[in-house]
Order: sequence, then structure tokens, then C-alpha cells
Amino acid sequence: MFNFIFLIILLAVILGVIRMVKGPSSADRIVALDTVTTVISSMLVLLALFFKRYIFLDISFVFAALSFTSVIVIARFLEGRG
Repeated sequence: MFNFIFLIILLAVILGVIRMVKGPSSADRIVALDTVTTVISSMLVLLALFFKRYIFLDISFVFAALSFTSVIVIARFLEGRG
């Protein structure tokens, strides 16, 4: 069951990265970045459940906080530029 879930999550990450690269506008790229980081964070939570190593939960929380901050910083930078 976990293999199927990991496969679906990997597909979501790949599609998100494609959108980040091909995005027609900067806003699309920011949304894709936010989506990819959210999906990766959920994958880390599933890894914590699968391996029963709860350090992955701590890593997921830190990763989510950093990704949120980076998306806000990038959005503010692009808002001031355009």
C-alpha cells in the first residue's frame, strides 16, 4: 500500500516540477513551488509512518516552515519588482 502511495506522491512532485519549469508566469511558478513543497512534506510524514522513525516528522515541520517562508519572500520580491 505504501508503495502505491509513494508512487502517486512521486508523480505529483514530477508534475509540479514540470509546472515550475514551464509555468507561463511567475505566479504559476510560485504556486507550483508551494504545491511541490507541500507534497514533499506529506511524503516525509508518510516516511515517518513507514519506517517508524519519527525524526522525519521533525524534518517535515522544519521543511514546511522553511518552504512557507521562502514562498512569502519570493512573492514579496516579485510584487515589488512588477
